[in-house]
Amino acid sequence: MGYAWTVTQKERLSELGAEVADEDFASAAERDKAFFQQEKELKKAGRQRLEAYRQEIRRPGLCQLREKLASALVAKGFVEVATPTIISRQMLAKMTIDDEHELFSQVFWLDKNKCLRPMLAPNLYYVSKDLLRLWKEPMRIFEIGSCFRKESQGSTHLNEFTMLNLVEWGVPMEERTAHLAEFAKLVMETAGLPDYELEQEDSVVYGDTMDVTYHGIEVASSAMGPHPLDGAWGITTTWAGIGFGLERLLMLREGGRNVKSYGRSITYLDGTRLNL
Repeated sequence: MGYAWTVTQKERLSELGAEVADEDFASAAERDKAFFQQEKELKKAGRQRLEAYRQEIRRPGLCQLREKLASALVAKGFVEVATPTIISRQMLAKMTIDDEHELFSQVFWLDKNKCLRPMLAPNLYYVSKDLLRLWKEPMRIFEIGSCFRKESQGSTHLNEFTMLNLVEWGVPMEERTAHLAEFAKLVMETAGLPDYELEQEDSVVYGDTMDVTYHGIEVASSAMGPHPLDGAWGITTTWAGIGFGLERLLMLREGGRNVKSYGRSITYLDGTRLNL
């Protein structure tokens, strides 16, 4: 009977950035020798990446991506907004997220009436209802900011993640799908991921939507209006919007295996583990 990696060894190699394949060693001693050799090489590579970061890069990829996307969107006529991360229970209810909704249990509640936003949409709806009175259509706005959900633990989920949501209000009804495809192309090419696909999906909030996927991993979901949610905000115009998870975009662009290493962290810096 052979000896495989221990759970601890697999976790350690994975956090150092290795793609851990199943191995079969003749003895525990042979396995442990192979582990320590591979760990040593990975730690050396990690230190080299951190030194290069200090000398040359100096800003996390997440911050750079955020800035690059914002500049690209502004150049296409979008206006950036910045809204609070704390929202009210009433704001969520307007999105039909009540205690019967499947997303409700994933919300981080601060008290019985306030929570950390699980999505950007409530605030964008709120801001848009006023801007639509003040500005002529079509109107393009976007926000990039943190959202919070009690997500399942896995290589592509985070409890705190960065969303980009963009929406065009007043887009002609017959052009909505084309505009969504245009927005997806702009974001994915700016993020350095031109080889993406568009797929039809069903959202627990928006119903039928179009997803953006990259090698089978979802990175964005879209929606169009008029939509049943619009009435709660007093909005009657047509629209097309799409939301992206920036950490996933970054992980996929860099060929990473764990989205946690590319998010806000005290154990990783720009994809590299710090306990080397």
